[in-house]
Amino acid sequence: MKSLRGGRRRARDEGGAPARVPRQYSTHALSCGVGRRAPWCRRYAVGVTISATPLNDPLLAGLEPALRAVAVPEKAEGMARYMKSAMAYLGVPSPVVRTTVRRLAAAHPFADVDQLHRTVTHLWDTARFREERYSAIMLTDSRLARGELTLLPFYAAVIETGQWWDYVDSVAPRLCELLQAHPERVDPLLRGWSGHENFWFRRAAIIAQLPAKATTDTGLLNDVVVANLAQKEFFIRKGIGWALRQYARTDPAWVLDFVNRNAGQLSPLSRREALKHLGS
Repeated sequence: MKSLRGGRRRARDEGGAPARVPRQYSTHALSCGVGRRAPWCRRYAVGVTISATPLNDPLLAGLEPALRAVAVPEKAEGMARYMKSAMAYLGVPSPVVRTTVRRLAAAHPFADVDQLHRTVTHLWDTARFREERYSAIMLTDSRLARGELTLLPFYAAVIETGQWWDYVDSVAPRLCELLQAHPERVDPLLRGWSGHENFWFRRAAIIAQLPAKATTDTGLLNDVVVANLAQKEFFIRKGIGWALRQYARTDPAWVLDFVNRNAGQLSPLSRREALKHLGS
């Protein structure tokens, strides 16, 4: 996740929002269940249920004070405006949030992945500030969490209840880790998401292999992109271009062939982004 700055300029992240964004995509009305099998768990997360493991209470208690200690309050309003966020900001730049989260996690380590799962779900559910939600996602960027299917319900909840590019793009690397650790479970899940009625799940499926490089499953990449070539949604078209451009760093010939084979269906935006560094 990149530094989130205020202002009226176009977003520089790959999710860069168009000038006008429907209000419903920047609110977070849905919630996730704790201690029970929540709806998003049943629908998207291959049958994993949140456990009754105790929360990491010391970490939770220390997070907001630690974030407030490094916040720049005068930046908070601009950050919320830039992200079109209904949830308030404290005014902590993303790199500083990450440093703060890592320090707290080192001081208050998780007993196991179940405790991590329940803690990040609770933090996401109860957050009052957007940096707290960023913290929940960042806590899953750890050796303990890597490739753990236990956390898939949390990632699905982030996508479904977050419904904005900063959240969705932040869980994409975790989906890549899950795919590489459990391809037999996650491959069909991502294929299903590529046709989801909620386009944020589609975007997640498209960009899930961004970090994969030489281990990219090109069959899966081809299929989730082709399934969305007719989509007019900006965030889908931008995501397609981003996924193809990233893989072009590893196999430019494959990307050029894909673009040529799908020239009649690929949007100008997706094509331009895909070929940005290929001189075509």
